[in-house]
Amino acid sequence: MDVDALHHDAVEALIRDMSDAELHDVAELVRMVQLERAIGSGDHDAIVGAAFESAFGRDGLGMLPWVEGSVIVCPGGMVSKSKASHRCRFVSVDGSWVWESGLLLREDKRSSPGSDQGFRAVALLPLIDGTELDVVSGRARSGQHSVDHVVSFEVRGGELVEVSQRTVSGSHGRTG
Repeated sequence: MDVDALHHDAVEALIRDMSDAELHDVAELVRMVQLERAIGSGDHDAIVGAAFESAFGRDGLGMLPWVEGSVIVCPGGMVSKSKASHRCRFVSVDGSWVWESGLLLREDKRSSPGSDQGFRAVALLPLIDGTELDVVSGRARSGQHSVDHVVSFEVRGGELVEVSQRTVSGSHGRTG
């Protein structure tokens, strides 16, 4: 058996012997270390700059999020042809919009290029196991906002794993 396997087995045995309170403390410590690493990792300016160059489709909306180093890159945006209608795609993190999330490391916004109104945004989140993300695509018409499609992810083992996709139809997708 190699040293890494022995080390893993010893850590697992130690964790299994912990009380519930100790497990909670260790889970919080792991979350804190993951957050610290995300904050200190990589060149966030370069990551955000590159995302503005490559993370938006021809429709002007953000592509699906991805992992870069210890951060999750979350593009989002809104494109409107008039004041009464728009298309949008944004990320929700653990049930809150990315810009309202306590995990948000940084978010940069820029006006959309071209003749359409709107903006693009790039948000960075720490790569923390258990974090759940929903990429919500929607539209507004005549002041009524609806959700068209949702792609859900979860961070597992340091990777962003797609867990579901669903198309929303009718009034079930109304968001406001």
